[in-house]
Amino acid sequence: MPIADIPILSMLRERMQWQQARQQVLAENVANADTPDYQAKDLAPLDFSRALEASLPLERTSPDHIAAVSDTGSQFASGGEGPYDIRPRGNAVSHEEEMMKVAGNQMDYEAAAELYTHSLNLIKLAVKE
Repeated sequence: MPIADIPILSMLRERMQWQQARQQVLAENVANADTPDYQAKDLAPLDFSRALEASLPLERTSPDHIAAVSDTGSQFASGGEGPYDIRPRGNAVSHEEEMMKVAGNQMDYEAAAELYTHSLNLIKLAVKE
């Protein structure tokens, strides 16, 4: 099996590509913050539920094991996008909110890149042994 076909690596690669595209969209939001009537944009989140179900089936072998997360979502999920600060010119971009999204996206990208690197190092170690 080629390394590119390993499910976790392909999901991490796809996640990093999505985060690069999101970074560009968020940068456009910040760049157009003073443009009249500009509405902030964001990418729809990725959904890996099918890929995870297909590649990583979870089974409880004991009633003491923690149950898998259901498809209903997290109890901590937000109720959608927060309210935007509407400026007098009709602009709906909040610098603070956009910069928080940029920082969070950057941290997520770095975490995915680190996981990808560690996964490749584990494969290299297994091949050497």
